[in-house]
Amino acid sequence: MTFHSSALNRDMPYRVYLPADVIPGQKLPVVYLLHGGDGGGFRDWSNDSDVVAYATRNLILVMPEGAFSYYMNAVEKPKDRYEDYVLQDLIRDVATRFPASDRREKRAIIGISMGGFAAIKWALSRPDLFVFVGALSPSIEVLHRDYKIRNKIPGIEEWWRLRTVFGPPGTASRRSSDPFVLVESAHPEQTPYMFIAVGEQEPFFEPNRRFARRLQERKFRFEFHTSPGIHNWSLWDAQIPACFDSLLQHMDLSH
Repeated sequence: MTFHSSALNRDMPYRVYLPADVIPGQKLPVVYLLHGGDGGGFRDWSNDSDVVAYATRNLILVMPEGAFSYYMNAVEKPKDRYEDYVLQDLIRDVATRFPASDRREKRAIIGISMGGFAAIKWALSRPDLFVFVGALSPSIEVLHRDYKIRNKIPGIEEWWRLRTVFGPPGTASRRSSDPFVLVESAHPEQTPYMFIAVGEQEPFFEPNRRFARRLQERKFRFEFHTSPGIHNWSLWDAQIPACFDSLLQHMDLSH
């Protein structure tokens, strides 16, 4: 599926899976699935996991392309408005083409790694959009990484790409996207339910555990899961069933 994004001023692809049988006039819940920063982009979810099976639970599954954007409106590339592309253009296009509910109570988002960062950021900054947010191995600490001692070309390239998206370190633009900052001002009672899972051998393990501790201290509604594993699809595919069990419960679809 391809559509024209006004925010990006270009055509963007996405994959969508629907139940085999849809009752005429029925409006279905929608789950947006955000890919990570390394891999095949929007194809990853359906190519590397068994997530497509959940379309049989009367869900529309939408898998957009996000490049290496962190799904944010880039500070230093004003034309790369990826947040507006997903939260405005994509949601509108899905509602136009498919029998998708436009109610917050019937809309969820799940992301892995880079996509998990965006899912949590939007849970805290745009609580009006989703009833459930899932984050598998979210790169929650990306704005706190220290590249000073990294002189390899891949490290320099990543530092520059992150600066392009979020702006220079220490700036207001960075703080406005930082989950560790946003969690201090977000309203727990208004924020979507959050499902966070991370592998115990991942570099993201400690930052996610620290973030979950702060969620608990501020009395957000969430669950936090850890299990042996590294940052790859074997771990995420194993986390998907628990994530969708929680999603179905909080979308009142568990029966």
